[in-house]
Amino acid sequence: MITIAAPREPAPETRVALVPETVAALTRAGHSVIIETHAGLAAGHTDADYERAGASVVPGIDLAAIDVLAHVTPLPPEAIARLRRGAVTIGLMAPFTDERLAALTEAGVTALAFEKVPRTSRAQAMDVLSSQALAAGYRCVLEAAIRLPRFFPLAMTAAGTVPPAKVVVLGIGVAGLQAIATAKRLGANVAANDIRPSSAEEARSVGATFIDVGLDTSEGTGTGGYARALGDDSAARQQAALAPHIADADVLITTAGVPGQAAPRLATAEMVAAMRPGSVVVDMLAASGGNVEGSLPGQDVKVASSRGDGEITIVGLTVPAADLPADASRLYAKNVQNMVNLLDTDDGFAVIFDDDILEGAAITHDGANRLEPAPQPAPQEPAAEAEAPREGDEK
Repeated sequence: MITIAAPREPAPETRVALVPETVAALTRAGHSVIIETHAGLAAGHTDADYERAGASVVPGIDLAAIDVLAHVTPLPPEAIARLRRGAVTIGLMAPFTDERLAALTEAGVTALAFEKVPRTSRAQAMDVLSSQALAAGYRCVLEAAIRLPRFFPLAMTAAGTVPPAKVVVLGIGVAGLQAIATAKRLGANVAANDIRPSSAEEARSVGATFIDVGLDTSEGTGTGGYARALGDDSAARQQAALAPHIADADVLITTAGVPGQAAPRLATAEMVAAMRPGSVVVDMLAASGGNVEGSLPGQDVKVASSRGDGEITIVGLTVPAADLPADASRLYAKNVQNMVNLLDTDDGFAVIFDDDILEGAAITHDGANRLEPAPQPAPQEPAAEAEAPREGDEK
């Protein structure tokens, strides 16, 4: 039996790493679960809910007495220092700062970072980036819909016909596909673009028209199928091809992220200004540099339209999944539970690096920083050959 704990996340984070449903599953498996007081309130779970599920609810978690700490917000060094040597942390850990990695290494903690989980079929059950992107993509459309001064769907009435809104989605990963599907359910006409080869078929599968910008899509595919940033020339050609589609849209939603890098710039200030007055732009990656020039995380920015009087609203999101804490936490907690199940082996609780998921996710283990390349042995000088005896030497 191991002891698993989930803390109350620091504000403004609203999600929680474990929900009562996953607590019940973990306790049925024989584990002890500790939840910090009020940890789940923002996600709709009371302390009494956790207690009914079998958890112990405490005002503060003794980090030195637990085996696994499940968290959402990356851990600060001062909390890491209080963990016992050999403990395991499971959660989001980026950015992988030198200070955080040094604290994890010095503490002798095994840190499993959801950002480093490999993108394989088997790892999908632990893929937090995808589960949270699902919530984020849905949220993007809601943010646009409440600001757009017109309907999303077609409306045919005795007073006249209201045409459907035109929505453009840039980035057709999990978040983009969810944004497309949500906008379609609201009745909008949706067009979408992504730089990966599989994106055209995926866009059409959820009802969007694919915008072909005429680029070699293989350039935009990185490790594990994630996108990678285009070169300057290709990026400029992509922007030029997208410009007329954006100008004709009522809503632009951008969800294109490159893991471990700043968000690629997809729309310039000039492209946004060319939209009709009243149009709305939602930048899901505003906190990572922004797909849209001029977006600011957590703010609505007004931009004058170049098509006459009026403004376009740029909505910069911060952590959109945290705006839907109930379901985002439900998905996140299931990812945590599945990761714990990997550690619960027939030989007891163990981190076994023969498992490709644990191998990929572990950023520190047993006092070693696994993100650093392994030290290479210094090249050795070839051994000098024995000198042949000279004529006249004694034998």
